[in-house]
Amino acid sequence: MQCQAAIADGIGNHTIQPITITDPQGDEVLVQIKAAGICHTDWDSQSWAKSLVMGHEGAGIIVKTGPTVTTLRVGDAVMLNWAIPCYTCFQCQEGNQHICERNSAVTAGNKVSQGHATLSSTQYNGQPIERSFGLGTMSEYALVREAACVTLQVDMPFPSAAIVGCGVMTGYGSVVNAAKVKAGSSVVVLGTGGVGLNVIQGARIAGAAKIIAVDVNPGRLEMARFYGATETVLADKSDKNLLEAARQVKTMTQGRGADYAFECTAIPALGAAPLAMVRNAGVAVQVSGVEQEISIDMNLFEWDKVYINPLYGQCRPQIDFPILQQLYTKGDLLLDQLVTRTYALTDLHQAFADMHAGRNAKGVIVFES
Repeated sequence: MQCQAAIADGIGNHTIQPITITDPQGDEVLVQIKAAGICHTDWDSQSWAKSLVMGHEGAGIIVKTGPTVTTLRVGDAVMLNWAIPCYTCFQCQEGNQHICERNSAVTAGNKVSQGHATLSSTQYNGQPIERSFGLGTMSEYALVREAACVTLQVDMPFPSAAIVGCGVMTGYGSVVNAAKVKAGSSVVVLGTGGVGLNVIQGARIAGAAKIIAVDVNPGRLEMARFYGATETVLADKSDKNLLEAARQVKTMTQGRGADYAFECTAIPALGAAPLAMVRNAGVAVQVSGVEQEISIDMNLFEWDKVYINPLYGQCRPQIDFPILQQLYTKGDLLLDQLVTRTYALTDLHQAFADMHAGRNAKGVIVFES
């Protein structure tokens, strides 16, 4: 079958073009994509030196299944997960499904965007084309593995379901799974974009008593209050390493610093900033995935501070996604409100512009068909 998709050219651009998708084989399923989230990784994927079908956040309906699929049926509504576990390798057996040794698209030794051998199943101009993170959700249809799907078991709009599989899970999971934030604790969040807002939500759900949001954009700080921030710090772009902001945070936390600090800016120069925000024996969390080489003043670790760098909120999709669905149903996890604006696939350029300008909590592509 043919459908329209956003195709990255590998040198910083994309176009909307037809692709051809074969019927699912083995454990594959064909999903009619109803909505696809938009994040900075999608923007970056335009420059990965290869042509690929863009998109790694999505939700839709199963329309065909491969012969070995056992847990999904045609007509099932699903949300998609980009860190696809095999369930049998060492890391999956250890419970670290997000860093699967066989399927992970990002862990060491497996730096690929497909994570799946059957590249010929999706073609562009008669040639095989990779799907971003083995999904390629910025397409009317996507051929994905059974293990990439989690059934949608509650009444949730597809745009809200689409954003769970990256920014929501990363933010919430960094708080609950990785840092294990305690009720009554103090939390500071550096950067209140899509991920940062979900760190704030995770901290609120975990019962944190004080949640301090730090950003240079006053509009983003207003959003932060809506999602659960109890206090805000308007930072100055000239504040190197956010040390002045850290002094304000310490004033708000009895002079000692917060119990937990989460870096969500994706600015490499701020990779060490959460260490300056936490008290002795506090926990600093690098959420935004900084991979560049940075310098850290070891004095920031004094004393007994812990610095962790979790991937994707340590997601276990078949465990965490149903929990997030239930939190949504209870009204604890705000998803509908996060979807600030929806776009047609042909408006992806505008969606990226709005994302970079900080206009949206989250932008989502919605497919009409």
